[in-house]
Amino acid sequence: MAASPTLRRRRLARQLLRLREEAGLTAKQAAAKAKQLAPEKSWFEAKITRIETRKILRVRDADLQVLLDVYEVSDPAEREAYRKLAREASKSGWWFGYRDILGSGTYIDLETEASLIRTYEILSIPGLLQTEDYARAMIRAGGVTDEEEVERRVEVRVMRQHLLSRSDAPRLWAIIDASAFHKLPPSLAADQIQHLIAVQRPSLRVQVLPDEVGPHAGMDGAFVILDFPDDPSVVYAEQTGGSGLLVEDPEQITLYETVLDHVQAAALSVEESRAWMQRCLEKLD
Repeated sequence: MAASPTLRRRRLARQLLRLREEAGLTAKQAAAKAKQLAPEKSWFEAKITRIETRKILRVRDADLQVLLDVYEVSDPAEREAYRKLAREASKSGWWFGYRDILGSGTYIDLETEASLIRTYEILSIPGLLQTEDYARAMIRAGGVTDEEEVERRVEVRVMRQHLLSRSDAPRLWAIIDASAFHKLPPSLAADQIQHLIAVQRPSLRVQVLPDEVGPHAGMDGAFVILDFPDDPSVVYAEQTGGSGLLVEDPEQITLYETVLDHVQAAALSVEESRAWMQRCLEKLD
């Protein structure tokens, strides 16, 4: 499985927060003790907080060992496990070479290690299920005019899709509003719909939310829920302008899961969705 540095950072921050709380220390008290153990270093309450909230992306080994001393973690194997986690969190993801077009790459990085991806799309086909030609058309429609950048973005999208062919591929459940099919470019519609039909298997399912449903719970916007084997889920919600919001608050995630449950219940079944897409192909012919 491809390792996600972002997921490792989340885990390290969460575990260091847990250690501090189990030690019965406030961030200010932890910083004071760290300063006593390592007077040559700059330790302040804000530094502890920044580490725990991942504002500091790379925790230096020397700083980590001081914190482990502060929290009285003495077992060599346990200390080494934390050090290994910090080293993995400091690495760069596969997407690092594309950071000029991806920015932080946080979502893509997390996607690489998800065990279940639940996605709901309103106006477009999910990125993991797009054909190259459709992806290219969508990128151009988003205002990218430089052809070299277009091709690099298509390359990233194709590389993301490789995770679906891994031996440890995540399960994918996609619910796509019928509006996304209506907006398919006529010259690309048949290939894209055929791809959606062909790619399905027990671990990859597509449901269509038909026009007949009318107003429904998911009208506020598209989103993706990423679930992990040993870490809390996250939600990526699309926003105006193509940007996205990463949601980690458990209560907010529960809200998104409830919306998805309602949308899934309103959508056609997997079998009905396949037949719906097949009828779309027949109309195109």
